[in-house]
Amino acid sequence: MDSTAFEVIERLSEPLTVQVNSSSALVEGMSKAASAIDRERAKRIKKDDQGPRKPGLDQVPLPERVPLQITPWELLATFARATTLARQGRGRGLAEHWQGLKYCRAFAGDRHGSLRLTTDGKAPELSYRAMQARELGRAFGLSVAERAIRERFPDHMVSIIDAEIALLPGFARTKPAGTLGARPRPDFLLEAWRPGEGSRIFVVTVNGNHQAVTAKTSPSSRTTYRQLARGSERVERFHIGQWNNTPALLTSTEFLASAGVTVHLLHAGGGVVLPVRPASGTGTADTAIGRRAQPYVDSVAVPTKRGAARHNAFLIPEKDLSWFGRLIARAHAAGQLSLAGGGETVGRYLIAEQGGKYFSETTYAGTASVHDAEASFANAKYVGTDQVFRINGRRIEAFSGMATDLYDLLVAGRVEEYRRQAYERRMDRPAPNDVGHWGATSFRPDGTALAIRLVQG
Repeated sequence: MDSTAFEVIERLSEPLTVQVNSSSALVEGMSKAASAIDRERAKRIKKDDQGPRKPGLDQVPLPERVPLQITPWELLATFARATTLARQGRGRGLAEHWQGLKYCRAFAGDRHGSLRLTTDGKAPELSYRAMQARELGRAFGLSVAERAIRERFPDHMVSIIDAEIALLPGFARTKPAGTLGARPRPDFLLEAWRPGEGSRIFVVTVNGNHQAVTAKTSPSSRTTYRQLARGSERVERFHIGQWNNTPALLTSTEFLASAGVTVHLLHAGGGVVLPVRPASGTGTADTAIGRRAQPYVDSVAVPTKRGAARHNAFLIPEKDLSWFGRLIARAHAAGQLSLAGGGETVGRYLIAEQGGKYFSETTYAGTASVHDAEASFANAKYVGTDQVFRINGRRIEAFSGMATDLYDLLVAGRVEEYRRQAYERRMDRPAPNDVGHWGATSFRPDGTALAIRLVQG
């Protein structure tokens, strides 16, 4: 029997357990899968197919692999925040971040409180099933990766930046649209930052699969191991400052795992820290960035027993680290505004190759997501955009936005001041029981909010 809309929203706000696996057995399984992938490639005789993998991948520390307690709505909110600037073409004008709403009925808890897919969640077939694995893989993988970074830097903020958006200003192959082509790369960059300090950047890969693992499933054919092996290749194609100094987090989410939805996690260390920016004036993220033409072919020297071998990769040279730090901060600001339906104001933070022209133009009726909605949570005002849809005939409203004063700072181009104020207020968020008639909510320290409720009447 179908759940009522009220029951669906109730489930979205119920804290559930997501299993996290990170172990030496996972490292071993990934290694076996990598060897199988190499054998398959050798049969095709395509030398260019095979690239180096990230060295030193290992299990994460114990605090980062305990089960994750999270609500389904927080998971969908993470997916929404990660896709506000996704370059999906036709969908961007319809507000990419609302794509997660189709999964409102996909989650439920079992009798142990572990998160599992509902019957609706298991229903997708063919290409839609692959899309679900890809999209929900982002939600679960990023949530676990964020938790890992907060364990390491508890007094920092964590921002999500689409890797493509971060790389286009330095490596776009054509103008004006800009493209990275089919070059392998990580999925996201996570920035751990605090005003007055240099940011730390983590490269992240996120994957998902619906494989039902049995005792007969070999390591070389297990999808999770193969996804991690391929993720290892993709993170090795991106370096900041110098080779192998950029920390990485690799995730693969099994949606049909016997213990409930399980995120498999591996990491590699690194010590890169971006330069500290001044609080005001030249050199801040308030100042627009320009395009850089960075080399990709043979850009990185990898030590070998015979000296050094060069391979193709996205390398941000040390001389451009200050530029890259500003780029990251401005890309995050653009994502915040887009989440709140910032419209034309989003374009001020993006260059042409990133899609700045698109956001700077007026869109046609029916596709624009504009800051035309307001909401109050615990007497704090938020501005943003909304989406009204139906669950079993009942009208549902979803809201996404930012605290109004923080939003105004970004509209005015004051990125550094926004960061300072957001950091100072990072602990000041509405409590779950102080959100009025909203059924499920998600508030982040950066001042953004996503909420959902039944439409009355």
